[in-house]
Amino acid sequence: MTDKIDLTSMLTSLEQELQDSVYSWNEPGFEDYISMMAYHLGWEGEGSGPEAQGKRIRPQLVLLTCAAAGGVWSEALPAAAAVELVHNFSLIHDDIQDNSPLRRGRETVWKRWGIAQAINAGDAMLTIAHLTMLQMGTKSPPGIANEAARTLQNACLQLTKGQYLDLEFESVQVITIDDYWQMVGGKTAALIGACTELGAIAARCSDARREAFKEFGFYLGLAFQAQDDILGIWGDAALTGKSNESDLLSGKKSLPIIFGMQQNGPFSDRWLSGSIEPGETGFLAKQLEEEGARQYTQDETARMTTRALEALDRAQPQGDAKSALNDLAARLLRREL
Repeated sequence: MTDKIDLTSMLTSLEQELQDSVYSWNEPGFEDYISMMAYHLGWEGEGSGPEAQGKRIRPQLVLLTCAAAGGVWSEALPAAAAVELVHNFSLIHDDIQDNSPLRRGRETVWKRWGIAQAINAGDAMLTIAHLTMLQMGTKSPPGIANEAARTLQNACLQLTKGQYLDLEFESVQVITIDDYWQMVGGKTAALIGACTELGAIAARCSDARREAFKEFGFYLGLAFQAQDDILGIWGDAALTGKSNESDLLSGKKSLPIIFGMQQNGPFSDRWLSGSIEPGETGFLAKQLEEEGARQYTQDETARMTTRALEALDRAQPQGDAKSALNDLAARLLRREL
């Protein structure tokens, strides 16, 4: 039976591991270099604190999976910190590629320090992530550490492949639903799947249980992205902190929009005729809903959630961490509309 999970202690230990990972590379003359990363991670600068740090969902998945698989969650702290650093590296670069001036209510790194320094800060964070993962060797046998490092590096490659498709699709008017799942499978689900796989690796799971935990994370990631696509058009911006106009205005190839395109109806006609204007978004969101796009995306979210939970059941999670893992998955998918 696993020990009772103290989430407060877990999150405190995680934050300390993250700070140790970043600040340990500070030295005279490089204070601003480290501050760029610390600012993005929510530790420094105006507006720093919990809201600026984000929810730390991915590292929690690593630690809770390790505990649910029968392992000692503290042994997975380097892996948990590493995935959070990889996630934040991708956000720094995403903000540049999307020309986004704000992240969590504050100026993005590129907006504050310039594009060149932001690219460098993101590269540094990715490198620190891999160096942090190697610290698994101080808590686990070398074979475990090597397997964990290989798993994270593969996820990073899948992440960049998904981003490649996302950028490539910006210049294509019509893509298929299969194209969409391939893109989000890399851009979103691969890293979340790696989180749950890394937890299983740290717990020294059997290959079958490790694969089941990985599938749980992967399909959870797909469901999360589909749910995010719903929020991007029909969400309450006051509750989500995300504009419900941006996906339509930016031409994002989200799942509801791809479905709407395939109906070859009024929405598709307007979408193909030129850029969407701000005053049109409410009407087009209603048009998409009438053509079945919202219901379709909700059904797909439910389908991916079911596959995730079936995989979790096959993984046979244990003890208190099982409930905590289920609760975290539910919170991830139960965001406000």
